[in-house]
Amino acid sequence: MKILLVRHGITDLHTGDRFWGRTDMPLSPAGIKQAERLRDRLAAQKIDAVYASPLCRASKTAEIIAAGHNLDVISRDDLCECDFGEVEGLTFDEIQVKYPALAEELRLRRTGAFPGGETIEQLNERVLSFLKTLEKHRPEQTLLVVAHGGPVRLLICNLLGLGLEHWIQLRVDYASLSIVETYPGMNILDLFNDVSHLK
Repeated sequence: MKILLVRHGITDLHTGDRFWGRTDMPLSPAGIKQAERLRDRLAAQKIDAVYASPLCRASKTAEIIAAGHNLDVISRDDLCECDFGEVEGLTFDEIQVKYPALAEELRLRRTGAFPGGETIEQLNERVLSFLKTLEKHRPEQTLLVVAHGGPVRLLICNLLGLGLEHWIQLRVDYASLSIVETYPGMNILDLFNDVSHLK
């Protein structure tokens, strides 16, 4: 099975390196163009099913790409971004002031518990739940998954057998494409964080 992993296009709020999770925001005009370039890049790619987070920045990205394949987008709550709770919308510097212990955990690349929100373990449980649903697909199928930075990172970690502690070490840019091919007993990362279509 081939899994195409896409992070949504940029929004007007994703410009200050802030922690945006469950805040639902539309793609910016630049984000729409990013999604259209992804659509064009994947125009000749066989895609059998499209899954996306219901948050509009991801669902719209998916809809733009899926339109070129005449496919409906299957909405999955378990692909939503992490619930950052009280740090939603804050920068790392602001987190350092208000929640120094959490900032230290993040700085040391440890999994953190976001006050009033989710832990990384809880986010990972959702990602694992989504991966279970992919087992119904046939090995020769190609799936497009459009989500957010956190879920995409954790999908890659789980598919490659990497420990949860590595999730924060993976850079996943807006409108980037990563590809994982799955085989019995082994998965292969064919492409990671590719944004060549945006240049």
